[in-house]
Amino acid sequence: MAAGWDGSRAAFDAAAEWFERTAALVDGRWDEPGLGEWDVRALVGHASRSLLTVEEYLARPATAVQVGSAVDYYRAIRGMTTGPAVAQRGRDAGAALGDDPAAAVAELAARVLPIVAACTGEELPTTIAGGMRLADYLPTRTFELVVHTCDLARALDATMDVPPEAAAQALVLVSELAVSDGTAGLLLLAVTGREMPAGFSVL
Repeated sequence: MAAGWDGSRAAFDAAAEWFERTAALVDGRWDEPGLGEWDVRALVGHASRSLLTVEEYLARPATAVQVGSAVDYYRAIRGMTTGPAVAQRGRDAGAALGDDPAAAVAELAARVLPIVAACTGEELPTTIAGGMRLADYLPTRTFELVVHTCDLARALDATMDVPPEAAAQALVLVSELAVSDGTAGLLLLAVTGREMPAGFSVL
């Protein structure tokens, strides 16, 4: 896996392209169960926000770095990522994809990936957690795309063929979150098949 900004951008590109390919497999199953209370359309809508927010946040430059890393970002937004408002945003995002959600996802990826390609990583988008370097924010979008495309693949009974560079970056972030929170032991037990406490998550 390439290191630095080039590697991060490659991981994001691969995750976005995998999401696009998987969304193209839905083929009329948009109303089937997706994840929790979301149907497939809402799940795809929620995942598509990982592309949309890059575009939207870059359009609102911050004046200073307030969040120093991807781990700090997830710590800052704890409590913001669950509940009725989040569920409704997923449904609204799914509805916004229109009559052909797969085509809308492809159009979104075609628009956002060149924006990221033109960046240096030093840009300061204003995220929901505050100002961040794009190089620190982008791995969170890769992570979200990877996890929710896995959710989508499972809902569709499709293969979870996560692109290697995107998988590697997502797993690094999971590891860093677990180490920083003192839950590395639980994570190691989880990935080696041990029984885990109900509801365990690094997020």
